Amino acid sequence: MADLKKPELPTGEQKVKAVTSMFDAIAPRYDLVNRVMTFGMDRGWRRLTVDRLELADGSLVFDVACGTGDLCKQLRKSRLRAVGFDMSSGMLEAAHTTAPLVLADGLNLPVADGSADGVTCGFALRNVESLPKLFTEFSRVLRPGGRVSLLEVAEPRSPIIKMGHHFYFHKVVPVIGGLISDRSAYSYLPRSTAYLPPPDRLLEMLGESGFTNIERKVLGMGAAQLITGTRA
Repeated sequence: MADLKKPELPTGEQKVKAVTSMFDAIAPRYDLVNRVMTFGMDRGWRRLTVDRLELADGSLVFDVACGTGDLCKQLRKSRLRAVGFDMSSGMLEAAHTTAPLVLADGLNLPVADGSADGVTCGFALRNVESLPKLFTEFSRVLRPGGRVSLLEVAEPRSPIIKMGHHFYFHKVVPVIGGLISDRSAYSYLPRSTAYLPPPDRLLEMLGESGFTNIERKVLGMGAAQLITGTRA
């Protein structure tokens, strides 16, 4: 597994290799750690992510960085057609969905322009090499009027809640991850929030990539965020 313990965060190709190696390693217990560290709230967040697509039954949705397929399962429960894409072969091997899964880079999806009605992405924006490239790719694969729904971690605004969240996310989560899976990986994941731009800039970047009607909803007292938009 790539060394993710060093203080500085990897960038460029080094980041891609480190993140892919990390997710390969933690795949077997990834879902369990998610349930424990979010107190099960991540399930509701994923349901909302799918609901906010506001797509008709049978619509085709690409779940980018699908991991073990939680969002794909929710998409199918909501009577949508799902195809998952992920760079981690370990995650795809541990997947628990009947949706088609493809080993692919989210920045270069092997699909035609305008071929999807919707795109989802759960907790992966901070793990890609380039957010502008990712958003541009989402715009490319979506038909005009298609929807994007992006679930990601966030930082609470309230100073008191922010203090408690920081302690839990940066001190407790690595311990939980270490007990159940891999401590170095779950020490890196909280630090990886540094890759995310401020919320206003994140929405601005999505707009620059061809999206309108962009909205941001805060979840879990500010611990997570859901960003939605429509392909112009």
